[in-house]
Amino acid sequence: MTTIPIGHLLRSSITGFVAGCSVAQLEAPALGALVRAPLDGGYSVYGLITDIHIEDDGLVRQLVTAGNVSPEVMHDNRERRIVPVEMSVLAVGYEQDGKISHLLPPRPPLSLDVIYLCSDAELAKFTGTNKFGYFRHVLQAKDIPIGEVLAAHILDVKKKTKNVKWVEDATRELITLLRDDYPTLMSVLGALGEVV
Repeated sequence: MTTIPIGHLLRSSITGFVAGCSVAQLEAPALGALVRAPLDGGYSVYGLITDIHIEDDGLVRQLVTAGNVSPEVMHDNRERRIVPVEMSVLAVGYEQDGKISHLLPPRPPLSLDVIYLCSDAELAKFTGTNKFGYFRHVLQAKDIPIGEVLAAHILDVKKKTKNVKWVEDATRELITLLRDDYPTLMSVLGALGEVV
């Protein structure tokens, strides 16, 4: 089971957390990816990446206004300097003593905990319960692109687990959950139409 460390926790709550990383680590995480924050005692918090943003700093602002930024300066800024990259993660479940639950975690991860991109096996285990309870966390989240996050997550599961039945069941579940929310349903189905 290969897991890739993608950052360290900056701040957290029961409903989600923000992790920071360097640009060099930015290749692994993507929108909708399942991540894990392992804690003591066989306890891990799972979450979906809902946003990745790169903060600016004083030097970047000066470089942008200077115009004609050379490739060497861009390379130096991206590879040698510490460019602040933050990932927002929505908590979607936890594992305790080998049992996965799609409820909010009983406690959040702590500052500086390492955040890992889930391996294909971990993704299959988390989604393999044939339950979609964690979808409610995504559908109730404020200020995230719900359709895009779900579509990216479902595409990730499809690619890594090759479980076509899960994708079909997930789509049916989303239609059922959103049957009374037509605007959100159309947004989610529009995004899913790009990946399913």
